[in-house]
Amino acid sequence: MTTTVVLNGAATLSPLGVIRAEGPDAASFLHGQLTQDFSVLGATEARLAALCTAKGRVIASFIGIRPQPELILLVCSRDILAATLKRLSMYVLRAKVKLTDATDQFALYGLAGTALTANGLDAATPPGQRTAVGDGVSAVSLYPADGVPRALWIAPADHAAPAGPQLDTDLWQWSEVRSGIVTVTTPIIEAFVPQMINYESVGGVNFKKGCYPGQEIVARSQFRGTLKRRTYLMQAGAAVAAGQEVFAAADGDQPVGTVAQAAQAPGGGWSALVSMQISALEAGALHAGAANGPALSVEPLPYPLLEDI
Repeated sequence: MTTTVVLNGAATLSPLGVIRAEGPDAASFLHGQLTQDFSVLGATEARLAALCTAKGRVIASFIGIRPQPELILLVCSRDILAATLKRLSMYVLRAKVKLTDATDQFALYGLAGTALTANGLDAATPPGQRTAVGDGVSAVSLYPADGVPRALWIAPADHAAPAGPQLDTDLWQWSEVRSGIVTVTTPIIEAFVPQMINYESVGGVNFKKGCYPGQEIVARSQFRGTLKRRTYLMQAGAAVAAGQEVFAAADGDQPVGTVAQAAQAPGGGWSALVSMQISALEAGALHAGAANGPALSVEPLPYPLLEDI
């Protein structure tokens, strides 16, 4: 599948929002709540992180940056932002940090292909790096989609749009699926522990940091026994959607997986990230929705899955 022709330009990312954490304790507070180490987050770094329940189930995911020592911005899916902000605020207590919905204060864009160099970015920058572009603008390097470089552009709301041709938001959503990185949305809240969506393989979990909600279960999943579920990149000929169950043709009674994220492909069909039992993947003949639903074919992930750490 060729993406270099269509996946090029700057897309408006209206499905995303921003939580602002500001104050002397902003980093230490988030460090104690999320799966990543925010206490040492540097100005040139970005963090993929998850917020979990006490049972280790993911209820939100973020891309976090620290443009100032006492300011952290968390980019997440807008549909879960209000509930996530409310939950985080419950644990502030005496911490010197103020949490707010700052979505209206920022303009978010997805850059792909030549749009990176058109805006002064190095397309070869590895994922997880933050570039301070100037005038309060940050660019975060993301995992590529089918080899096409991508970045998240975070700018003040009144800043000019980034250079480059306009990219359709639906195409960007498809590139998110092709990148192999799951963004948590309402249909999959509490459906997975971080490893079920490969977060331990893409820098979304720090196993050396201190406690956070669900940390014991997340650590136990990693260190005691083989992981039984992983997320895989798949293709379907018909529509699939996040939260939809996946079945093996050999046993249509019990689901063997769940669609974590999906988007329509520009050349036809749908791309999906499916979290499922490794044993069922090896057996083959997978279908979405029912044992006779749309057939799913597995494609290579753009990153290796870690067997251990």
